[in-house]
This record gives sequence, structure tokens and C-alpha cells, in this order.
Amino acid sequence: MNFVVVMLDSLRQDHVSFYGWDGCPIRTPHLDALAAEAIVFDNVYPEGLPTIPVRTDLFMGQSSLTNRTWQPLVPTDVTCMQLFRKEGYLTALVADTYHLFKPDMNFHRACDIFHWVRGAEYDACKAGPLRHLKLDDHVTDRMPENWRNVVLTALRNLDGRVEPQDFPCWQTMDTALRVIEQARAAGRPHLLWIDTFQPHEPWCPPAKFDVYGDKSYRGPKVVLPPGGPANAWGTPEQVRRTRSLYAGEAAYTDYCCGHLFAGMRQMGCLDDTAIVILSDHGHPLNDHGKFLKGPDRMFSELLKVPFIVRLPGGAHGGRRVSDLGRFPDLTPTLLDLAGLGANQPALSGKSLKPVLEGTGRSPYRATVSGFFPAVERCLRNERYSYVIRPEGQPHELYDLAADPRETTNLIDQGKDIAQALLNEIGSAYFGRAAKPRGVQGTYELAHTSLA
Repeated sequence: MNFVVVMLDSLRQDHVSFYGWDGCPIRTPHLDALAAEAIVFDNVYPEGLPTIPVRTDLFMGQSSLTNRTWQPLVPTDVTCMQLFRKEGYLTALVADTYHLFKPDMNFHRACDIFHWVRGAEYDACKAGPLRHLKLDDHVTDRMPENWRNVVLTALRNLDGRVEPQDFPCWQTMDTALRVIEQARAAGRPHLLWIDTFQPHEPWCPPAKFDVYGDKSYRGPKVVLPPGGPANAWGTPEQVRRTRSLYAGEAAYTDYCCGHLFAGMRQMGCLDDTAIVILSDHGHPLNDHGKFLKGPDRMFSELLKVPFIVRLPGGAHGGRRVSDLGRFPDLTPTLLDLAGLGANQPALSGKSLKPVLEGTGRSPYRATVSGFFPAVERCLRNERYSYVIRPEGQPHELYDLAADPRETTNLIDQGKDIAQALLNEIGSAYFGRAAKPRGVQGTYELAHTSLA
């Protein structure tokens, strides 16, 4: 069996139309078509956040939330690529997620083939003045000067990109198809990890996908909003326009996935390849007053993601499951599907193969998510979400079945429910001192001109 993992970045579950969320603004026909032949999970959650801790958990089958932050892989870390390579697999990584190829990150270790596609967000590959875009068209008059410089850096990488094929997401999928062709010609089973930064901000979808906003709007096109309160930098009209840009970016990401799926189908891959589609996390879009990621935004818009597994030939497909899962479960699940389950005792994640095949249920009664440097943690089961806040702030409890947008805090009448969730998660996940809210900027700007 071959494996292809398609890692998306910042795609909210409620922007994949197959999931059927009320208010989903777009259609995602390519992801939906694959999902119809797959096992679709509602409740597989990231554990350590954001970008790099998520991939550390996924690559290693271990939990980073208890002991490490955003950092490179170290020589003693053992990844899925190393395990599969030892077992005779050809291993490959194709990525435009530029954090993976910053100095010393090491995520391409043990890959027989790896390709970096340049130009996402602040990727340090361009300098000089803008030739086609204008900074003033992409900021509001209430944004501070330092944020204008952040936006300018992102615009340099967008400058001159117009058609769908001009952007890194399409180029990543196209490169991946060439790698699959080479891997199949090599006559060895293969594990390919495709990692695209879409639909992460900046949100500048090609024109054919930028169709979800008010056509009468004439204000700035805010492709990269600040992370503080949205009403501090934008009017309601500007905020709605920014949300529409994210919708267009998500639709464009689906289109690029369709290019990948069509190429794989043409090569006959769908008969002998397991495909996993997931996103590292979602993205707050002013649902609770702010954009961007942060430990104070532990809601479904950040934590609920697509997690879709299509087995070869669509085996066991056409099912939607509510079983809980954790991102460290991915590597043990892939190993188990490959007949290499003897490696599982070395991993903290658990195989979800019984759930995929309909022969068993999830081993979990709760999950936990958070940012390692922060106090906040979110504990969830199939129905409830319990958010632990720093000392002096009220904790929060939401009934996700009755209140999926998390608008009504039930903590006062639901303390027994919260305690039951807390009893499922060990103390190793708690107890660090609070830090300022600027977690995203601390790490994402490293090794860029904005550092």
C-alpha cells in the first residue's frame, strides 16, 4: 500500500462543504468528492499548536504539548519518514510551507526525494519595491506602521501572481504529481507528504475564486489582518471583505486539491494508495472578535479541522464518524495500515485503523489542545468543549451539539461536566505560567526579514 498525506494549513472544517456546517460560504467539490469515498472524521483534533508543533506531533506520533514548543527536529527524534524508509518505502516531501525549510528544521530528514516551493507568506525569497500591487490598497488607515511593514513583506511574494498556476499551492500539487510518477516508476511502495501553506493568510485568491464578497465594496483589500480586536483596525464592511477573501482562498485550495486528485486518478493511484487529507488547525475570522491564531482563541474555528481518510479503492468509505482522535495518532495509523504495527509501542499516539475499518472505536474519552508556552487548554469530547483560562479569568464550557458556534458559556451550571473532562487528561498537560498573547508572531517571523 502507498500513502499520500495532503497537509493543508488553516482550513476550517466549516469551510469544507461536505461537513454541512450552517453558514458555509463556499462549495468544495473536489474535497467533497473524495470525502464521499472516504472515512470522514468529525472530531480529530490538533494537540500542540500551531504550525510546527502540529507537524512534530504528526511526523513523530508523539505529543509535543507536554514538553516542547516551536523548534526544529533534533537528531534523536524519530519520524514517520525514518520508520517507513527502514521498512523499504520510498519517502518524499513536497512543501511550500516555508517553516519546514527554514534553517535546521530537519523535516526533510530521511526523505529520498524532497522539493521546496518558494513564495508563501513571509518566505525570504524576494526584495525590492512592489511592481504590480500597492501597499495602500491592502491596509486600513487604523493599522499601525509596523503592521504595514509586515503586509509589505507578504505582498512582495504575491506581487505578479495572477493565475491559479502562479501560486505556490498549485505548484506544490503539480510537483507532487511528478514525484508520484517517479515513485511509481521506481517500483517501491511510497510515502509522500504534501504540505501546502494554503489557505493560510495572506488571502489573495486568484480572481476567479475571489467571488464571495460584496460586489459594491470599494475599500482596501485586507489580505493580512492584525491579530488584535478586529474593530480596532477595520469597519464591519472591511472585516466582512476580509472574511470573503479567506473563503476565496479556501475555494482555491480545493481547486488545487482537485488537480492533485485528478492526476492521481489518471495514474491509477486510487486503487493502491491511502490518501489522508487534513489541516493543521483552522483560523479565527472574527468569530469571537479577533483574527489569527492565539491561546485565547481556543474555539472550533481554530480547532475543528477536516480529517479525511480514503483507503485504496474506497474501502470502508462513505462513512462519517464522530470518534475522537489526536494528531499523534496519524503515524501509528499509517504504520498499522502498512502492516508495520509492531512499531506502535514506541509511540504515544494510537492507531485509528479499527475506526477506519469499522471494527472498533476510539480509545479516547477526551482530547486536549493548546499552545505549549500558554496556560490555556481546551478539553473536548464528542459533545462538550471545556476551555481552561489563566488565573483570574472564568473558564468556559460549551455544548457543541446545541451551540456549535460557542456563544453561551455553561460553566456555572456545568462544572460536573468540566470536571469529568478534566479527569480524562493528565496533569502533565497543565501548569505552565501564562505568557503574553503574541505566540504566533514570536515563531512565524523567525528567519525572515521581519525578525
